[in-house]
Amino acid sequence: MSEENNNDAFESAKEGAEKAAEKIGNEAKEAASDIKEEWNTVTSSENKKMIAGIVAIVIGSLGIHKFILGYTKEGIIQIIITFVTCGLGGIIPLIEGIIYLTKSDEEFYETYQVNKKGWF
Repeated sequence: MSEENNNDAFESAKEGAEKAAEKIGNEAKEAASDIKEEWNTVTSSENKKMIAGIVAIVIGSLGIHKFILGYTKEGIIQIIITFVTCGLGGIIPLIEGIIYLTKSDEEFYETYQVNKKGWF
């Protein structure tokens, strides 16, 4: 009889633990989903702004900052401008890098990632 009571207690405890684990798992998935959504929105605008701005100032004549923002055509044009002007076209990305870094995050996101403004 006591073995039967032990089995019942064990089964009851097992069911309770499974329900608690399932509840914790669901809450963890929900929290992870919320964090993932917030992380993506902040990173997509903030990191691209900083990376594109710094790369534009440091090695902008190679047009890499344009490729970071998804502007393939403008990146190729920047490389051509740099070669045709023997490097003098490198002033354009210097100005762009300063503009990128001085804009607010929201303004940068709207201008360069939503509206896809390729130059300045």
